[in-house]
Amino acid sequence: MNIHMKKRIVIFASGSGTNAQNVIQYFQQGEIAEVVLVLTNKKDAKVIERAKNLNVETLYFNKSELIDEKGVLQVLKDINPDLIVLAGFLLKFPESILNNYHNRVINLHPALLPKYGGKGMYGHHVHQAVIENGEKETGITIHYVNENYDEGKIIFQRSTPLSDRDTPETVAEKIHQLEYNYFPKVIESLLQSGETEQSNG
Repeated sequence: MNIHMKKRIVIFASGSGTNAQNVIQYFQQGEIAEVVLVLTNKKDAKVIERAKNLNVETLYFNKSELIDEKGVLQVLKDINPDLIVLAGFLLKFPESILNNYHNRVINLHPALLPKYGGKGMYGHHVHQAVIENGEKETGITIHYVNENYDEGKIIFQRSTPLSDRDTPETVAEKIHQLEYNYFPKVIESLLQSGETEQSNG
């Protein structure tokens, strides 16, 4: 195998794509891996524009194409990614894809799981809940994706303290900082350690 072959990353995103952009840019500066495709389930998602500006191909799909074995799964098989990264992707990930890419699908969640996970827990909804419950800290969780929302094995967590003055907006700021600082590095260490290739549950 050619040691200079870059590992291939595919990103799924539904929104503005700041984390996707950060990951793309991080790997464009190195030799280890590259983001070869960004997939989104929203036609007008800002992530499309961000990816195009960085010369990364994008693909829009609808919900039925995500579930259809001849849809998104076929696209992935053609690309054969080393890692599938969910960065603000809001649909439930289908088991057909998970079965084909065991331990190769990871997600970034804006809270310290198992707290504040599950359906509907994304973005400002999470930050709002964290504040309403008077939490003293919050953070990010990077985890493997399984058939249940936010329940896969945890890979990495980092926390940040909260104060009484925090609002959902300031919490979002703190979380973004953690995401920007750690998400690409955790992806890189996963790819380097070869953990994504193991098939043990």
